[in-house]
Amino acid sequence: MSSIRFKSFTSGSCGNCYFIGIFDESGACEAGVLVDAGLSPRRLKKELAAEGLCFDDFAGLLVTHDHNDHIRSLGSYCKHLRKPVWTPPELAGALSRHFITGEYYGPCRRTLAPGWNELVPGRISAQYFAVPHDASCTFGYALLLDGYRFVIMTDIGRMVPQALAFARQADTVVIESNYDLEMLRHGPYPKVLQDRICGGHGHLSNAECAEAIRDFLHPGLRNIFLCHLSEHNNTPELAYQTSSGILQEYIRQSDIRPPRLCPLPRMTASPLFIL
Repeated sequence: MSSIRFKSFTSGSCGNCYFIGIFDESGACEAGVLVDAGLSPRRLKKELAAEGLCFDDFAGLLVTHDHNDHIRSLGSYCKHLRKPVWTPPELAGALSRHFITGEYYGPCRRTLAPGWNELVPGRISAQYFAVPHDASCTFGYALLLDGYRFVIMTDIGRMVPQALAFARQADTVVIESNYDLEMLRHGPYPKVLQDRICGGHGHLSNAECAEAIRDFLHPGLRNIFLCHLSEHNNTPELAYQTSSGILQEYIRQSDIRPPRLCPLPRMTASPLFIL
């Protein structure tokens, strides 16, 4: 029986890069994609090899937006790996003008249409949705992998209806839980940066993440991964505790088993999760 597996290589302002794939009964990857390119090709190769994987195990990559921590190595990926880079048209235009992607992006550019787009024919499809963030334009993605429903939304200033709609149908959701408001307000950041982070076009707080989980929680949801945790304004424990409270309420009100809840590490790779 095949399985869907997910791995975060790095998640936060230090860099962002994720892998999602379909694996056969023997544990071999049959089809996969990356989300974002905030990890060097050398380290990506090393992290993949640690799981018995290689560059051939992903067909290409989706990009969420054009901030450096998400596209730092995109030019190198395009130059050396020459794999498709799928984005909505607005983001494709921004990347074509970005100094990081440079001359190598053009041959890899693949523009997504509204609705479902086949990335790996018959196996993996993706649909994008816009989210508020202070980049040129920012998107989350819903993926179908042999029918398995996976949603990722990182760098999202506030929750929006379309993101909630996809999450309410998902088997797994990766969602930002960036900061604790008290830590942010009493931390080292100047007020102008604090206001940018929590102003609706910056990042999602632990409390806002927990409220979103309350809104999209449903009996078929199996996994929630908390991503893009701040180094200075959050801890994995705080992020987990805040959203865990919502799941505890769910347990008390229902006999249904709650989803797994897991904060993703910032600078190190996660395990290869079997979803």
